[in-house]
Amino acid sequence: MPQPLRIAVTPGDGIGPEVVTEAVHCLERLREKHQLPLEWTRFPWPSHAWHEQNNEVMPADALEQLAHYDAILLGALGDPGPVDDPDRYLLSDSVSLAPLLEMRKGFDQWVCERPARLLPGARQYLADDRARDIDMLVIRENSEGEYVGQGGRLRQGTEHEVATQLEVFTRRGTERIIRYGFEQARLRAETRRAEGRAREFHGHHGQTSESQVCVITKRNALRYWGDMYTEVFEEVARDYPDVATHHELIDAACMKFVQAPWAFDVVVASNLQGDILTDLAAVLSGGMGVAPSCNLNPDNPAMPSMFEPTHGSAPDIAGQGLADPTAMLFTTARMLEWLGRREPALARAGQELFDAVAADLAENGGSQRDTRAIGDSVLARLR
Repeated sequence: MPQPLRIAVTPGDGIGPEVVTEAVHCLERLREKHQLPLEWTRFPWPSHAWHEQNNEVMPADALEQLAHYDAILLGALGDPGPVDDPDRYLLSDSVSLAPLLEMRKGFDQWVCERPARLLPGARQYLADDRARDIDMLVIRENSEGEYVGQGGRLRQGTEHEVATQLEVFTRRGTERIIRYGFEQARLRAETRRAEGRAREFHGHHGQTSESQVCVITKRNALRYWGDMYTEVFEEVARDYPDVATHHELIDAACMKFVQAPWAFDVVVASNLQGDILTDLAAVLSGGMGVAPSCNLNPDNPAMPSMFEPTHGSAPDIAGQGLADPTAMLFTTARMLEWLGRREPALARAGQELFDAVAADLAENGGSQRDTRAIGDSVLARLR
């Protein structure tokens, strides 16, 4: 057996430990069934509980420890609840969610990739029947932009307080995320063609393409980085004449995500704007409870990528066994597919897990089931 690939399992807060437990059960089943070269370690941090005991969300050497792993599987971070307890140990979002930014930047996870496809059984929020054809991939630049964390507060707490929050965009960061978007557009077109579900998109010059990349900016108001994104987009597009191109302003994009989400294929956006669009896309494809998310470093396999569902810690239902683990299981499948770049058996296992979760969703979507019931149903399909 080849050298095992190692996963750092970080359940986090709220419902995180509950949904992660179901994901680990599936990993155990797949490892046993296929003799997968896979092992994992469970960490009690980052979390509120760790902060309460140690006055820090995670150890000072957390990134150093995680760097020895091939992937990070994260449950959720944030308010652990219960919300009706006024004396609960509560951290601000800027503290409890800081590990996300630290891991993304520390491991240069410059791609946040969130697929949005309306699968059978998932809730359809839009009345238009064409919403059944939603199938887009939103790619968010994950390493710079609005979330670099540069700025400060002067004369804090006084009436003369000044707060600054800087945005930083580099040409290198812009070029690599846009090029990644075009590469994914080509791959998606190949997959659809092989599955007999090819799509058509119309470019600016009237040509018909099987794929499309739409870049999002607010260049009319945020001129400098918006213009750079536009220029780089046009330059990179010349290398992909087979891919249709499109540009939207962020406010118009939000409107069109609701009006006609089936018209989008691959969407590339900045850190903040992509953050907003990915949550909207998740709802359009069935809600946060079914939406996976990946934070990837495509350049350096020595750096771990991080996989987390789009939902939060849901403190109102934490500890009650009510959380839907579907998004967590889809996210775990994406993790296995990603690790499959180095070990093909893991990619096959990831597809098997995806198919099992999708089949469970198609059969039981809309029914009320507890966490364990959903997990057990998926496990039964993995036998």
